[in-house]
Amino acid sequence: MGTDIDEYRSMKRILIIDDNEDILEILQIVFRDEGYNVVVSNTGDAAEYIHIIHPDLILLDVRIDGYQKRGDEICAEIKARYPYQLPVVLISAETNLAVLANECGADFYIRKPFDIYDLVAQVTKFLT
Repeated sequence: MGTDIDEYRSMKRILIIDDNEDILEILQIVFRDEGYNVVVSNTGDAAEYIHIIHPDLILLDVRIDGYQKRGDEICAEIKARYPYQLPVVLISAETNLAVLANECGADFYIRKPFDIYDLVAQVTKFLT
């Protein structure tokens, strides 16, 4: 029994923030199958609880319907608030995604629609 707890604690945790429930569900299944501990949120509110969630990486949509901030604004706040290296990946269909990612300090970005295998490979590379 102790081994299961130790294994759970050693799993890398990914926080996924996206207002699209279908994308959240797909990414949660895919990354859990890859052996990650996954926390999902359909609002930007989860960004206020990073100190509790302790993610190893954040996948963040730029447009979050019904939330007062855009994902790039949340990214900039995360990068300013946490002095340790917390990778943030913007995921969006925005035409200026490269510029937004650069301006907010995102570690990299993935354009929607994305190739799921490419996304997994990029995240895995970052977390190993």
